[in-house]
Amino acid sequence: MTAVVFQPAAAAAATAANLPERLAAIVGGANVLTAGPDTARYEADWRGVFPGHCFAVVRPRATDEVSRVVAACAAAGVAVVPQGGNTGLVGGSTPDDSRTEVVLSLERMRAVRRIDALDNAMTLEAGCTVLAAQEAAAEAGRLFPLSLASEGSATIGGVLSTNAGGEQVLRYGNARDLALGLEVVLADGRVLDLLGALRKDNTGYDLKQLFIGAEGTLGIVTAATVKLFQRPRHVVTAWAAVRDPHAAVQLLAQLTEAVGERVTAFELMGEGALGLVLRHAAPGMRPPLGGTHAWSVLFDVSEVCAHLDPTPALEETLAEAMARGLVLDAALATSQRQAQDFWSLRDYLPEAQRREGPSIKHDISVAVSRIPAFVAEADAALQALMPGVRIVCFGHVGDGNLHYNQSMPAGMGKAEFLAREGEVHAIVHDTAARLQGSISAEHGIGRLKQDAFVRYKHPVALEAMARIKRALDPAGTFNPGRLLPRALLERSAR
Repeated sequence: MTAVVFQPAAAAAATAANLPERLAAIVGGANVLTAGPDTARYEADWRGVFPGHCFAVVRPRATDEVSRVVAACAAAGVAVVPQGGNTGLVGGSTPDDSRTEVVLSLERMRAVRRIDALDNAMTLEAGCTVLAAQEAAAEAGRLFPLSLASEGSATIGGVLSTNAGGEQVLRYGNARDLALGLEVVLADGRVLDLLGALRKDNTGYDLKQLFIGAEGTLGIVTAATVKLFQRPRHVVTAWAAVRDPHAAVQLLAQLTEAVGERVTAFELMGEGALGLVLRHAAPGMRPPLGGTHAWSVLFDVSEVCAHLDPTPALEETLAEAMARGLVLDAALATSQRQAQDFWSLRDYLPEAQRREGPSIKHDISVAVSRIPAFVAEADAALQALMPGVRIVCFGHVGDGNLHYNQSMPAGMGKAEFLAREGEVHAIVHDTAARLQGSISAEHGIGRLKQDAFVRYKHPVALEAMARIKRALDPAGTFNPGRLLPRALLERSAR
C-alpha cells in the first residue's frame, strides 16, 4: 500500500482549519456537526465512562463519501474515529478530549443492497442495525442469527469491527463466522471491495479477516455480505434452575448429545444477576420459576424441519437431568410470547446493572469445561479481597463466554469500591489466564482494557499486530489510542 504523505506542519494546520468546509462540500453542511448540542450524543459512550470532545462529527451517506472524507482527514493530519451505533462498552468509538478527532458516523448508511435466498447471503451497509438486518432476512424467508441485547441500535459495521458474539454463537458462530465479504475504506481513502458471497476462495490471504475485530484501527467497514440460514420452524425455549455451574455444563453436554446442533443458545445466570433484573424490572417482568435459585440456565432448541418437533427429546433430557440432580426445576415456554418474556429477563441485564449503580465489568472466556473452576476460584478470591462483594455472573456458557461483574458490597461507598478496581481486574484476569482463557471474549479492547491486553497477550502477537497497523495505517489516521496502545506502536517502530 502507498503510504499517506502528509503536508508540512504549518500547511497541515491550515488545512485542518479549513477541514469543516471541505467536509461539508463532500457530505453537505447539515451532516458536518461542530456545535456542542449537535455533537453531544456522539461524544459519550453508553456507560458514560469515556466522554470526549471531537473536532467535528461527519455523517456520510455512501461509500464514495466515506472515501473522500477519509482522504481529506488524512491530508489534514486529522484522526478519524469510526462510529456505528455507539453501543460499545470499552471506549473504542468515542473521541478523546483533544478536540482534534473527527467522529465518522455511519448511521446514514443503512441500505440493504442485496438479498439472495439461493446464495443464503445478504449485502447491507454498515449503518444498518442488527435488528433491521434480522427483519430484512425474515422478509426473504431466511434467518440472520446474530442476536444481542443492543441489536436495536448496534450496527453491522460495529459488530463486525468488534467481532461481536451474542446469544446464538453456540450454533451459528460470532460475527467473524457470519461474514462472507466486506467493503472497507483504507487509510488513504481507497476502497477495498471484498463483498463477494463466495464460501470458498483460496486465492491468498483472507484480507477481510484483518478488519473484523480490529475495532476500526485498520480500516472503516462500509458494507458487508453476511450469511443467512433457514428459519427454524420449531423453537423450544426453556428456563431451568440448576444446581451449580458444573451442573449447567453437564446439562449442556446432555442436551447436545440428545439433539445435537439444535441447541442454538445456552445462557447461564447467577442469582445475583437475575436479582438485579427483578429489582429494576420493567413492567411485566417476573421470575419464570417459583422461589429463588442460585443458578439458572435459559436455552433454545431449534429445528428447521417442519415435520420434526424437538419438544419430546427436550422434555426427556430435562427429566433425566432432574433425576440426576442437575436440574432442580424447569419450565418450557408454552407460547412465543412467554419465550420472549424469558429472553427479556436475560436481555435486560445490562440495563439493570446500569440502574443499580457502579459496577466492575469483565468479559472473559474459558473453555466450556473450565467454567465451573473459573467461577469457584474467582468467587473465592474476590470474597477474600472484598468481603460481601456482589457477583453478577451471566453469559453465553455454551461458548465459554462469561460476563463476570461485581457490584458494591452493602455499606461500601462508590469511591472506596472503585478504588479497588485494579485489584479486582487482576484477580479476574489472572484467573482466566491461569485457565488458558481470554480477558476479552466479545467486547474488544478499546481504551478500557489496554493494560490488560499488553499484560496477557503474547508479545510476539502484539508485535505482529503493531506491524499490521503500521502497514495499513502508517500515519495512525484510524482510531489512534484504541486497541493498540500508542506506547506499543512507538516501541515497535524503533
